Amino acid sequence: MRSIWKGAITFGLVNVPVKLYSATEDHDVSLHQVHDADGGRIRYQRKCEICGKVVDYEHIDKAYDDGDRTVVITGDDLKSLPEERSREIDVLEFVPSDQIDPIMLDRSYFLEPDGTSPKAYVLLRRTLEETDRTAIVHFSLRQKTRLAALRVRGDVLMLQTLLWDDEVREARFPALEKQTRISDKELDMSSSLVDSLSDDFEPADFSDDYQEELRQLIDAKLEEGESLDTDATFGEKPDDDDGEGGEVIDLMEALRQSVEKNRSGGHRKPAKKPAASSTSASAGSTKPAAKGPAAKKPAAKKPAAKKQPASSAPKKKAAPKKKAS
Repeated sequence: MRSIWKGAITFGLVNVPVKLYSATEDHDVSLHQVHDADGGRIRYQRKCEICGKVVDYEHIDKAYDDGDRTVVITGDDLKSLPEERSREIDVLEFVPSDQIDPIMLDRSYFLEPDGTSPKAYVLLRRTLEETDRTAIVHFSLRQKTRLAALRVRGDVLMLQTLLWDDEVREARFPALEKQTRISDKELDMSSSLVDSLSDDFEPADFSDDYQEELRQLIDAKLEEGESLDTDATFGEKPDDDDGEGGEVIDLMEALRQSVEKNRSGGHRKPAKKPAASSTSASAGSTKPAAKGPAAKKPAAKKPAAKKQPASSAPKKKAAPKKKAS
């Protein structure tokens, strides 16, 4: 993991230097848009409405429009704000942990002790554990002032940013204002149903079935010859240089055969089917997306197709399959 912010937790005169890390990541298969007629890549460009030119991110500023006037806010303007310059996570108060409404929880971050000694970090962690309290803190990150809950997870302190009070909608539904009679028998039957489904929550027991099925679909299309030439999809023309053409073809053939051999060797793809009903089967599958480590394995293999634009050799790997079909 790579830290995205450095600063210090401050409460009273106590200062706890920390580094901030994102605690979660997305395991979804990355897809892009293509033209259904020819498979060409669809791109969205940042085009200026005045000069018509495509603008790089480094030349883009932000602006506020009140309807009649527009005020341009530059990157330097944003950096000059006092809150943006602050590198402190200020503890505002310590509250009972059960008073944090889950609907207010937003992003999660891990905090790593930064400095020669973690003593202050461990002291704060132990104090929160023994008092069963959560610290409400205030800090700035990525051009926003954040309210967050500072709590303990295992041996680590973590921040969970909170939505502001006016960002949580109030739910008012007319149907719920009507008087509804629930009999004791109905309540007992409902409670019995809850009891029959009661268990301890183990996140690893659950898998993202949609992503697993999507990976299976992608593999099937690659193997059945329905893949497109990646160069053509991205609008790139093949290299006409005949200088080392023979060697490139031999290398691509060797790569293609190696990939096919690895795919067919273990015959693992069909083993994914029982993943939905068996945790152990899901763990043994080649491409389960449910668990952290397992989710990364398929991502490491499939990027062979995804990352094709980045190197000339892998790019043409899909082409022979298309021509063969």
